[in-house]
Amino acid sequence: MSLLGGLLSVKAVTFLSFSVFLIAAVGYALGKITIKGVNLGTAGVFIVALLYGCFFNDALSAQLIAKGTEVSFSGEALKIVENVGLIFFVTSVGFIAGPNFFGNLKKNLKSYVLLGLVVIVSATLSCIACILIGGKFSSLNHEEFRAMLVGLLSGSLTSTPAFSASKAAVGEALEDLVSVGHGISYLFGVVGVVLFVQIIPKVLKADMTEEIKKISGESSENKNRKLVKLIDIDEFGFMVFSLAAIIGVLVGAFNYKNFSLTTTGGCLLVSLIFGHFGNFGRINIVPKTSTLKILRELGLMLFLIGAGVAGGAKFVEYFEAIYFVYGIIMTVVPMIAGYFVARYVLKLPLLNNLGSLTGGMTSTPALGTLINTAGTEEVATAYAATYPIALVAIVLASQIIILFC
Repeated sequence: MSLLGGLLSVKAVTFLSFSVFLIAAVGYALGKITIKGVNLGTAGVFIVALLYGCFFNDALSAQLIAKGTEVSFSGEALKIVENVGLIFFVTSVGFIAGPNFFGNLKKNLKSYVLLGLVVIVSATLSCIACILIGGKFSSLNHEEFRAMLVGLLSGSLTSTPAFSASKAAVGEALEDLVSVGHGISYLFGVVGVVLFVQIIPKVLKADMTEEIKKISGESSENKNRKLVKLIDIDEFGFMVFSLAAIIGVLVGAFNYKNFSLTTTGGCLLVSLIFGHFGNFGRINIVPKTSTLKILRELGLMLFLIGAGVAGGAKFVEYFEAIYFVYGIIMTVVPMIAGYFVARYVLKLPLLNNLGSLTGGMTSTPALGTLINTAGTEEVATAYAATYPIALVAIVLASQIIILFC
């Protein structure tokens, strides 16, 4: 069902638009509330979206009528909002990180690979432990409980690729249980990491000015660009942004043996390359920084609204407290393990540590929060370096759990 196909009534589209802006307005207000220097930030939008899905999804779905066919508000209507937001966010992050990414990656490749694997292996072992121990006390049979737990795993790491791969692996009969698990654990998966990257610098009493110098020093070995007058296709760079997004979506759609980079990975990869080279001949292929910052924030907002409402709709219907506990375990264990390995084994500077951790946890919202907390875009380079490792690892881990546990 497509919103773009003219199938939805004017009333339905108005309802959708009203809902999106209402969630955004209330969510940002909630996110601004600060207690002892810590706030939810953009994750406040996710909380409000989750509650909106909990209480209003059924009523709103009834309003979205397409030629006599009911369309799910959380299922179909907001999926477009979520996907557009994801494209805006990751493409912006790639452009911003691109100039420093490859130099940073070359210098810290082993650290990023190891950290990404530590996070995902820790999460996977936590999931397996919950299956082996919790399965004995569950009313679900083994296959159903396993499907629920891999959904919890993908939600605890806010990983859409792992979510999609898990649904495909369990088969049509059990994919709803994967969706339920993902929706239940997604809340803490978002909020837990968002709070963590704000709390750690305060606990350590970190001097952000010094930390910014350290992470900037990590990427100072960039190649020097020639100072030539470049031609902009349009004032704000929307054309090259759109081109990178188009190519990224196509790259992400390529599927080999049920594995793909997905839209997230494809757009991130392509925009990193665009950002790294900066120009094609005399043509500038990087949008203005101001444009990228606005699209990054707008994208994050839309993504959280789409994902939050969908998660909220399932949260109420299937929630059991023990599943929420399992989700917390699968978020906290890898997050703590990754942080301590990065700090004490890899000796990464604080912002490199936390930036890499958001990538290892595949946490898009946490990266947005960390950028605001740190006051520098440089943390995006660490996120972008660790993210692909974690992306591949969590997709494979989910399928391994389904096949062998």
